[in-house]
Amino acid sequence: MIARITGTILEKEDRSVIIDVHHVGYRVFVTASILDTLHENSEVAFFTHHAIREDSQTLYGFIDKSDLALFELLIGISGIGPKTALGILSVSSAQNIRRAVSSGDTSHLTKVSGVGNKLAQKIVLELKGKFDAEEESDISLRDEVDALEALKALGFGHKEARDALKEIPGSTNTGDRVKKALKLLGK
Repeated sequence: MIARITGTILEKEDRSVIIDVHHVGYRVFVTASILDTLHENSEVAFFTHHAIREDSQTLYGFIDKSDLALFELLIGISGIGPKTALGILSVSSAQNIRRAVSSGDTSHLTKVSGVGNKLAQKIVLELKGKFDAEEESDISLRDEVDALEALKALGFGHKEARDALKEIPGSTNTGDRVKKALKLLGK
């Protein structure tokens, strides 16, 4: 099993990167936010999940070990494969997913292709209680997701929008969060 991989990024693709490790190229599937931060010819290290199927072997990479742990919890749920789990982690941060599961909020999980209301409820049900107590935030998760979607609709990348929203302290409504984020992003 491949648990960690370090090398040089040869090529960025739609949902993956090709990493050169001693002249062998490995395709590693990553979240959209990770993909936004990577650049060709730069060094990278991933904690990986090595999925072995009858007809394929696939690597899924994560910068943070806690994201890998959440990914592995998600794929342990019946009906969720690695691509769906990666899609869930691409839509929202691991911290927001943990917070949503703790509060029973399924709204942002259903934004992932292939995750309907029934599967989102199953995720919440099966993962509830599997996380350490998270810090409670004054910001509603729904407001956070709505603000992120609004910034993406305005043409900002997923990571760029999420980073700007992290910089906004306190509890404000979606419109105020978007306005403050736009000021941070220079628009």
